Amino acid sequence: MFYKPTEGHGLPHNPFSAIVSPRPIGWISTRGNNGLDNLAPYSFFNAVAYEPPQVMFAANGSKADRDFGKDTLSNIRETGVFCINIVDYASRDLMNATSASHPAHVNEFEAAGIDHMECETIPCGRVAKAPASLECRMTQIVQLEGKSSHAVFGEVIGIHMRDDCVIDGVFDVTTFQPLSRLGYRDYAVVKEVFSLTRPDDKK
Repeated sequence: MFYKPTEGHGLPHNPFSAIVSPRPIGWISTRGNNGLDNLAPYSFFNAVAYEPPQVMFAANGSKADRDFGKDTLSNIRETGVFCINIVDYASRDLMNATSASHPAHVNEFEAAGIDHMECETIPCGRVAKAPASLECRMTQIVQLEGKSSHAVFGEVIGIHMRDDCVIDGVFDVTTFQPLSRLGYRDYAVVKEVFSLTRPDDKK
C-alpha cells in the first residue's frame, strides 16, 4: 500500500513508528531551577556524532502547567543540561512507570521508586542502576514542524558505564539486554549480536 500522511492511512493505528524501528530509548533525567527532579522516557532518541560525542531526542506535546513543552523540555531550557540513561530489560516496568502523566512538581524517581545518584559534571540526577548514563550539555533546541514538537541536541560531557557491563574492554550490550521501542505498544530486547566486516576493512 501507499499513503500520504496528510491524507491518512486508513489503518486502525498509525504505522509510522512501527516502520521506523527499533529505536533506542532515552530515559532522560532533568532538574529544574527549583531543584525538582524529573525522569521520562523518549523513543525518538539517538546518537548523532562521534567527535565530540553528541545525541539528540525529540519531544512532542505540551502540558497545561508548563509554559514550554513538557517537564523535560522546560527543565532543559532552564538549566541547559540533561542526562540520558540507557534502559535495560530488567528496568522495563520502571521505565514504563515514568511515562505516566504527573503534575510538574512530581519527582518521577520517587513516584516510581527508582534509586538515583548525582551526576558528576552537571547539576542533575541519574538512574543509579542504569547500564550507562550520558551527561549532556544542551547545544540547541530546534522547533520542528507541527504543534509543540522540538528536537534537542546535546554534547556528551560525561559518561557512566556500569562495571559489570564492561567485558574484556568492551561495553557488552548482551550483559544488560537494552530495550528498544517498536510501534504501537510494542518493545524489543537485544539478547544476541553478530558482527559484519566493512568492505574497506578487508583491504
